Amino acid sequence: MSRIEAIILGIVQGLTEFLPVSSSGHLVLFQYLFGLREPELLFDICVHVGTLAAVLIVFRKDIGGMLGTLVRLPALSRQAGGLAPLLAGHGDSRLVMMILIGSIPTAVIGLLFAKMAEELFGTIWLVGAALLVTGTFLWFTRHRAETGRPVKAMRPQDALMIGIVQGLAIIPGISRSGATISAALYFGLDRELAGRFSFLLAIPAILGALVLGLDGDAFKTSLPAGTILLGSVAAGGVGYIALVLLLKIVKKGQLYRFAPYCWIVGLAAIAGSMV
Repeated sequence: MSRIEAIILGIVQGLTEFLPVSSSGHLVLFQYLFGLREPELLFDICVHVGTLAAVLIVFRKDIGGMLGTLVRLPALSRQAGGLAPLLAGHGDSRLVMMILIGSIPTAVIGLLFAKMAEELFGTIWLVGAALLVTGTFLWFTRHRAETGRPVKAMRPQDALMIGIVQGLAIIPGISRSGATISAALYFGLDRELAGRFSFLLAIPAILGALVLGLDGDAFKTSLPAGTILLGSVAAGGVGYIALVLLLKIVKKGQLYRFAPYCWIVGLAAIAGSMV
């Protein structure tokens, strides 16, 4: 892999990781169309670290607030008169609880079906069908109300269902961000909260996937460190821009604009698999 190829792969990863068009689906299609082999494991892990860094930077205030809440949880609970009153009236505490609840089904689905999902990476028609599903999710968000429930009115069942949807995104072609943001909007959450919760919920999921991907072969690579670094920086930089852009699009209620792209690419993938 040349440095230019590393940068291009990093840019593609940064764009598709956050825009609701499925990064895994595009990986499959690029491999199919151009005969590309899957990037080396260490490179793949490092570009994901780059996009994770983008999430941490964009949501640094939310993350700082939640970490501070966890540290001060006993004191905050005493001041509020118990854990239940605290969760009902303290936004950061409730957000932490919802992320924990949402992470449970994601982890269960990921652990049970990860190997099955890997096998689907060679099934082009299924990727196309999944992209059609993603496009449909996105299209029906166009009539969602501008205002919705804030974090203090978020219910455990909301987090649980969004976590299940995130788990299903292990299927190539199902966009994680598109599916989770759409689900949050369907459940009546505020647009801004839908975007925030989707990506905050992604942090433990991405970390978990990276940890599971680390094994004895993960650090065996023929790529120079500089090439890997360029790909990671490209993924992080482009990912930051894509994430900021997507949050603005969600806030304006225009997530549905990505639906036609998903449909076109999905239909093209299905047609191509029949040739």
